[in-house]
Amino acid sequence: MIIENLNISSFTDCLDKSRTLILPFGSVEEHGTHLPIGTDTIHVYELAMLASRLYPVFVAPPVWYGLCRSTSQHAGTLGIKGSTLRALVIDIVVAAYSQGFRNFVLISGHAGGTHMAFVADAGEELLQRFSDVKIAVLTVLDLVAKIADGLVETDGDSHAGEVETSLMLYLRPDFVRKGGVKEFPSFPKHILTRNKLRYWPGGVWGDPEKASIEKGNQILQKEAEALVVLIRKLEQFEG
Repeated sequence: MIIENLNISSFTDCLDKSRTLILPFGSVEEHGTHLPIGTDTIHVYELAMLASRLYPVFVAPPVWYGLCRSTSQHAGTLGIKGSTLRALVIDIVVAAYSQGFRNFVLISGHAGGTHMAFVADAGEELLQRFSDVKIAVLTVLDLVAKIADGLVETDGDSHAGEVETSLMLYLRPDFVRKGGVKEFPSFPKHILTRNKLRYWPGGVWGDPEKASIEKGNQILQKEAEALVVLIRKLEQFEG
């Protein structure tokens, strides 16, 4: 049940089937020289739509912009402030609540720690505001961690590496270019850096060379199955 494709009547009819909404968050962020800037959003939206084909659940149009801290100086990254992201989460969920939704899955294709902290903080406020809502907050990497054994070869792969390159080869092969190189950046612990490009020049965190179309297909399918498990758990959750 893809909200942007529904009309008034079909939207109302679908509410009889589900009161659960997947709200996908992405980013406009560099993904090396080989992947499109929209990778995070493309991934999470395709994942959400696949999950909705496996289980009756609504999918909202994605929020394209996110808080991008470590990649803020790379070409193509267009980030927003954490306060803006937090306000977006709250406003969208409040609007969806008024339409009858009660279960919310806030899933992000962009897994930045600061980005997710603002999403989670918004979720906590919403729990306090509405006594009858249930909220889950997660990233695609949380799902990948559940299905990685025997499928993902690269330890610590997280950005424009094996996983995301495989997914884009499967989902958007025309957008993938040659040239992605293995990279594992090393930022200084506890110290905030002005010159982020010094510590992460290539914009990759992982090994794109281990990617394949077949891996992309398997990763997406298994992610969707794991997401459905979480949705069922959320709907039954008490507490």
